[in-house]
Amino acid sequence: MRQERRFIRVRPSGNLSRTGKIIVDSKSPVIECGIVDYSAGGACLQVAPGTLLPKRFELLYSGTKKKCRVVWTNGIRLGVAF
Repeated sequence: MRQERRFIRVRPSGNLSRTGKIIVDSKSPVIECGIVDYSAGGACLQVAPGTLLPKRFELLYSGTKKKCRVVWTNGIRLGVAF
């Protein structure tokens, strides 16, 4: 059975940046990531191969900081919920 999405996904375009920053904690270096798509409820991110991330972190994107929880991973891509 197919479920309808709760939020519309948007691919970054125009003046929106396609890159974000992952903040694990104040002592760890910031991790660059690509934004594949973005919605009010979450995002699909792309990180460099071999990047290890915790289950929870903060995403800095387009001037806003969101608390994220990883809900799925597939290779270098991961889905997060806000």
